Amino acid sequence: MTHSLLSSWLYAIKENPFEDAASERDPLAEFMQTLRREPTPTNEAMQNGIDFEDLVTAIVAGKGDPNHRWYGAASKIAAIVGGGVLQYRARKEVCVGGLTLVLYGRLDVLYAGGIYDIKFSKGYDRGKYFDSTQHPTYLELVPEAGHFTYLVSNGTDVWQERYLREETPSIFPVISDFLDWLTARDLLGLYQEKWLAK
Repeated sequence: MTHSLLSSWLYAIKENPFEDAASERDPLAEFMQTLRREPTPTNEAMQNGIDFEDLVTAIVAGKGDPNHRWYGAASKIAAIVGGGVLQYRARKEVCVGGLTLVLYGRLDVLYAGGIYDIKFSKGYDRGKYFDSTQHPTYLELVPEAGHFTYLVSNGTDVWQERYLREETPSIFPVISDFLDWLTARDLLGLYQEKWLAK
């Protein structure tokens, strides 16, 4: 079970009054693609996120290109996460609704009692990640961490959005609802087949 699968599901089932019928996006079809673990093409926004995170990692390693257009913002984030463990893989066996699952996540940075996630976004509004499944999932995965901080940049500015453990809701009710939804649509077998822990 991953935060990205839960996030894809929540996006697919929510009503979005701002999307009109002319929209090319089909959130349910995108979720089914994720559920079936089919590869998805990398779009520009995804590639920018990958490139920005790679730049931060390079700067932490002392190899970043100071002429890169995002160098200033990336170096601010590198100063925050330098010395941390990058791309830490965490897994934890949990039981939800009588089903044993492996909760899994790849943390951008684990450092000094905190988890940090690097985001690249065109813009930022305070509380942007309040409803995200990421910080509840990752704080469940790493019980020693006291906080989860999103480090968000548009390539120029950097914003921080921090969630303390004590103010973060449990991810288990979301997982339970997800499993109920899969069961009601006869998709639980597909989930168990495609997401079998290795």
